[in-house]
Amino acid sequence: MKKLIELLSQESNYQSFGNLSDKYVKGFSQDSRKISDGLVYVARKGAKNDGHDYIDQVIQKGINVILCESMPVTLHEDVCYIRTDHLNSLLASMLNEFYNHPTDRIKLVGITGTNGKTSVATLLYDLFESLGYKAGLISTIKNKIHDLEIASTHTTPEIISLYELISRMDSMECDYVFMEVSSHAIDQARIEGLKFSVAVFTNLTQDHLDYHHTMLNYIYAKKKFFDHLDKSAYALVNDDDKNGNVMIQNTRAKVLSYSLKQPSNYRSKILDSGFQGMQIKYKDREWHTHLLGEFNAYNLTAVIGVAEIFNISTDEILEKLSLVKPVEGRFDWIYSTASQKYGVVDYAHTPDAIEKILKNLNSIRKNTQRIICVMGCGGNRDKEKRPIMGRIAAANSDQLILTSDNPRDEDPHEIIREIEAGINNDYKAKVLQIEDRTQAIRTASAISQKGDIVLIAGKGHENYQEIKGVKYPFNDKQILKEIL
Repeated sequence: MKKLIELLSQESNYQSFGNLSDKYVKGFSQDSRKISDGLVYVARKGAKNDGHDYIDQVIQKGINVILCESMPVTLHEDVCYIRTDHLNSLLASMLNEFYNHPTDRIKLVGITGTNGKTSVATLLYDLFESLGYKAGLISTIKNKIHDLEIASTHTTPEIISLYELISRMDSMECDYVFMEVSSHAIDQARIEGLKFSVAVFTNLTQDHLDYHHTMLNYIYAKKKFFDHLDKSAYALVNDDDKNGNVMIQNTRAKVLSYSLKQPSNYRSKILDSGFQGMQIKYKDREWHTHLLGEFNAYNLTAVIGVAEIFNISTDEILEKLSLVKPVEGRFDWIYSTASQKYGVVDYAHTPDAIEKILKNLNSIRKNTQRIICVMGCGGNRDKEKRPIMGRIAAANSDQLILTSDNPRDEDPHEIIREIEAGINNDYKAKVLQIEDRTQAIRTASAISQKGDIVLIAGKGHENYQEIKGVKYPFNDKQILKEIL
């Protein structure tokens, strides 16, 4: 618990009503349903709801400190109101004061990009834990504080939850924290006030246009992360992606790069690749990884770069990374000795990701092996990518089964129709439409032959299917294993 006045002592960008000096703070909440004595209620205007509409309701529940963007018409004398035009920066400042600036002690690494965020963050967490450090992980799949696992609800938590989580990592003496930084989180200032030691840019391709509307908006949302880095930080960018140079145009951070093709600070080359892994050359060293695919070679090279920034020896890094297993739901493969078939589960849910997974499978398969791909697209998300993904999937697989992903509030049949609309007439003979995802996986297995590869794309690690606001238990890998 801290005095309210102590949290505001360095700030002047607010106006207040009521006595600041006699109020104590136990925490913060933006959710009027999750409120209790001693919390500061943060009222903000959202896209769908306005938190100001619930101010009287939370006061009736005992809240006596309100942080808001506009003063209510009726003010209660025993309540302290703090109004600001800069709610994000003021809230971040108050959270930093409340939690004693946790990122001053922790080395925080943020990973942003369309694809690879989860893999890079998870690989870094696994690497640094194996090196004997206490590490934290904030990711789409799960959050971890050393060996304590916490369920994840967002790629990047909302700002109050994020500060609380990082503070817990600080109190448990984590040395490093590796977190995914989504474009939504950057745009919505969820990472405001955090001090990053390293920011990593993986790549940028079409996604989230339902939110950002244009690719330019999407690019600049990512770029904002690098614009706000401190001069003591490092910006590590993929030099093989044309948007890497855009990210660092205005950054104050020290710029470093990684690549497979262009000259860079950290460069790798794939020497050999198959279902048993890849042989990679990094600088003058050759090493083996269990991970598959060119995109994983990029992810691993980014991980090596981050570790070397923190002065970990190359030999130690490669020794530990050679033992790492695939990240859950990312080129996650199984082999059935009974049916002698391969199964692959991947989170590919963007045009670039589906193209990469299929091209990588095509590069390692034998001439006798066919690829049977099962895929759909999520409802209430970027519709423009649906026909593009359909076209790519049909062109790069031997058989394509279109099915439901997470239809959410949309009609699954309509989503499938929009995917199918992008498929060239020459490929439509090899396309099936099976709305029920379990039946689609079952059919893919049934029509596959010995040695074939069955790819289930789109949901990856997810253990549910969301239909009309309800999340039903569903796990692609579990179902695929049972069927194969």
